[in-house]
Amino acid sequence: MTEDHPHEVEDAVARRLDPEDAQLALARVQDQLRRHALVEHLVHKQEDGDERAPLIEGMLQRQHENELRALVNSLHPADIAFILESLPKEDRQMIWQLVRAEFDADVLLEVADWVRQSLIETMDRADLVAATENMDADEIADLIANLPPDVVAEVQKGLTPKERAQLIEAMGYPEDSVGGIMDFEMVRVRDDVSLEVVLRYLRRQEALPDHTDQIFVVDRTDKLLGTLSLSALLVSDPDATVRDVMSTDYLTLDPMDADAEAAQAFERYDLVSAPVIDRRGRLIGRVTIADVVDVIREDSDEQALSRAGMQEEDIFAPVVRGIRNRAPWLLLNLCTAGTAAFVASRFEDTVSHIVVLAFLMSIVAGIGGNSGNQTMTLIIRALAVGRVTSQNAWQLIKRELVVTLLVGTMGSVAAGGFAWWISGSVPVALVMMAAMIGNMLVGAMVGVMVPMVRSRLGKDPAMGSSVLLTFATDSLGFFIFLGLATIFLI
Repeated sequence: MTEDHPHEVEDAVARRLDPEDAQLALARVQDQLRRHALVEHLVHKQEDGDERAPLIEGMLQRQHENELRALVNSLHPADIAFILESLPKEDRQMIWQLVRAEFDADVLLEVADWVRQSLIETMDRADLVAATENMDADEIADLIANLPPDVVAEVQKGLTPKERAQLIEAMGYPEDSVGGIMDFEMVRVRDDVSLEVVLRYLRRQEALPDHTDQIFVVDRTDKLLGTLSLSALLVSDPDATVRDVMSTDYLTLDPMDADAEAAQAFERYDLVSAPVIDRRGRLIGRVTIADVVDVIREDSDEQALSRAGMQEEDIFAPVVRGIRNRAPWLLLNLCTAGTAAFVASRFEDTVSHIVVLAFLMSIVAGIGGNSGNQTMTLIIRALAVGRVTSQNAWQLIKRELVVTLLVGTMGSVAAGGFAWWISGSVPVALVMMAAMIGNMLVGAMVGVMVPMVRSRLGKDPAMGSSVLLTFATDSLGFFIFLGLATIFLI
């Protein structure tokens, strides 16, 4: 974004290799922004006739920008991305203008989607083209949705036919698939060459692709035959052939596999990289641990937001956008809370006769909700890692009901004792115990069934699950408690 000088670039690179805590850097940037705002305010308070005011303001602004530029460009691109995500849009765009042009590509790849678009909007066509010139095809594919059409066309002109074909291929896969996260940079060799030839070949490369832990062995049609680990390459006899040393026991991924399934495979088998092959067995790409870590983080963030019925958004987005994101599920929650209140109102006579019930019924609803939330969290996690199948689903449901029944029985003793203490009535205590066990079983059943049904329908099992759970445990909790009280206490 800014003009570079050779000695400054060298100094910046040296500093960037000494990582600084991102949160500390964010605090320093925010402090600089506050100081700048304060100085501007003081300068503007100068008398209108003071001719020195514009000169002083310009001098202080340049000093402020130089300090921020030095601070920001001493950071790793991932830390710069963190800072940009943590600032309001106006401050974010000001800091982005201070980032060196050589860091643009890395920062754009690191920031979240909802920030990337706002950054690209501030860049002119030449800057965008320059930022994507040195990107790999899979990296360009990650940005393609945010780039203007004329920039995309210009970028494609600068690609080789092979790179253009890779870009088109990467764009053809769904965003949440293995093909959407795989990269095309990898080392391939034939099986009939010696290890000495492979070593000479590697020495001629400027650098190996990131996270290279194995070399892929292919035939003349790029069909994958095996893998050669770097450790085996280094410790084996140089005169041995690749065929003698390579491993034929390896895990492969299909480009249409879900990226979450790839993440599970990496976790299960402690992989650093894995080959991606098409239906004819040809090697078309690879997935690395870096790609998988991003998938795990994004899935975790999405799951946390989904449980509250929200989607990812800029934390400094306009108020209207925030309302659109949050309002639907909050309105649904209002309806569910209204339903619970309506259920309670149907037992007005019961509550008016035994006033203490009004204080106890919130405990029944709350305990049922907490118990159901525990079950729901367990089920959502099990679904995410693929441990729930049609064969073990009923067994899992029975197990959760048994656990909830036993825990509820033990907890109901304490709840019944508390109810007896504040009411002085054994019947009230017994109703409290029965209602608590019943509502905890309701929470467990909802906690199991809602995620499973949504998953079976191809929906996100976490989306709005907490809202639905609260609706069930509040409405049915009030109904069970006040219904039992009406039957046995009135």
